[in-house]
Amino acid sequence: MVTDAHCHIFDLVQMASTASAMAEKGETHCFLPDPAMCAAMCAASAWNRKEFEFHEQFARDAMKENGAFIVQCFAVHPQLSAVKPEEVEASLETLRNLAAENRVHAIGETGFDLFNAQGRLAGGVDYRMTEKLQDGLFNAHLDLAVAKGLPLVLHLRRAMHKIFAYSKQLKKVPSVVFHSYSGTCEDGQNLLRRGVNAYFSFGTPILLNHKTACSACARLPLDRLLSETDAPYQPLRGERFSHWGNLPAILEGMARLRKEKMRNEDLTAAIERNFQRAYGMKDILTN
Repeated sequence: MVTDAHCHIFDLVQMASTASAMAEKGETHCFLPDPAMCAAMCAASAWNRKEFEFHEQFARDAMKENGAFIVQCFAVHPQLSAVKPEEVEASLETLRNLAAENRVHAIGETGFDLFNAQGRLAGGVDYRMTEKLQDGLFNAHLDLAVAKGLPLVLHLRRAMHKIFAYSKQLKKVPSVVFHSYSGTCEDGQNLLRRGVNAYFSFGTPILLNHKTACSACARLPLDRLLSETDAPYQPLRGERFSHWGNLPAILEGMARLRKEKMRNEDLTAAIERNFQRAYGMKDILTN
């Protein structure tokens, strides 16, 4: 069965609903997925209580409809300190409360964003200005992941170099999922040699010929790979947003890059096993 190692269900539903309304007015002809048809297993990321509780209800509905399972992830997104600084403390407090209630299956997405959008995007933000705040937030997330024995989902944009300083602490975390992995194959192998139980997730960037992602996906060990959509934030050309319907193409792209001599369904099954290990599905389902 297909798996999505990282997505934003709340945002996907909102964006799909907006696009659907536009289509009814004849303003767009983009493909509109049905958000109710979620991947068989996916990990949904939230940064506030409204999103998290929406994901919990969505999970109940999805399980009832098609047996899908949703891993509940929560973290203060590293961009939040720049775009909504007034929300940071409340988001962090919500994380601690949800973790204390054992409602969180994984902590993420957390990490570092050092991208500078100024001068390129209207209203762009230089996330580098909040690097020290991001450092403090990441340490808080890492400490909680170690204390609660939870997987950690990482967002690293222009910041792969920062993660190596945390190798010793990351070894104490059950698993580390590198969402939309942007490092090299050598970076990944280095982390594995250091004893980090790392998994590397790939999505539409490999279909858009992002060279570093393609090279890493082709060369990293098969038992360390995950597939993801980052829905709705990594659209293919000609689409308004990414969605679960992109997963078969992503898996086909992974197979082409790796030149795997295996059927697509066998590769899909291998990625599913990785998903279950990365997110500790056995422990989740027995609790």
